[in-house]
Amino acid sequence: MTQAKITLHGTALSGHTHRVELLLRALGLGFEFVPAPAEIRRSEAFRKLNPLGQIPVLQDGDVTLADSNAILVYLAKRYAPQSDWIPQEPVAAAQMQRWLSIAAGEVMHGPAVARMIAQFGFADDPARAERIAARLLAFMDEHLAGRSFLAAEHPTLADLACYSYVAHAPEGGIPLEPYPAVRAWLKRVEALPFFKPIPPSPIPARG
Repeated sequence: MTQAKITLHGTALSGHTHRVELLLRALGLGFEFVPAPAEIRRSEAFRKLNPLGQIPVLQDGDVTLADSNAILVYLAKRYAPQSDWIPQEPVAAAQMQRWLSIAAGEVMHGPAVARMIAQFGFADDPARAERIAARLLAFMDEHLAGRSFLAAEHPTLADLACYSYVAHAPEGGIPLEPYPAVRAWLKRVEALPFFKPIPPSPIPARG
């Protein structure tokens, strides 16, 4: 298959952008990264790409897609349909979908929101974010005890979708020390050959 020109609009500190960049790197797909800070996202030109003004946005030839998890599914289906990124086995496939939902739910409203409050002055309830994060991390730690990855015994889209904001939870004051299985999983993701870290946030981690 001939690869069309791929453009990824996002920011270097965005966990949503990061998960897409990790899969692009894993699939060996060349792409152009176009920074889309807040002022760009408010522009008419960007709103034509995504009327919600959110990042990331992926352009692949004539295809324009928003929503990081949807982009992950698209890239895996288009460029690696026989790979393990989307499991074929029914239970593993269902587990992957469950974790994509958790990435958009508890991961977003817990660690991600806590980081956005601490790092970027996002207007939200830090106590609520901390409660959600604590419940999520305890659940993840129990789930990962005795297993290597979230949905299967190999990396899937679930691991990419959940990694970035969980790894950077301390930047929102959410400690990871109480969760040894989560920390071991983070190290396994970071050991994957295509891995690239998110740059450090401007405010030091607090937990």
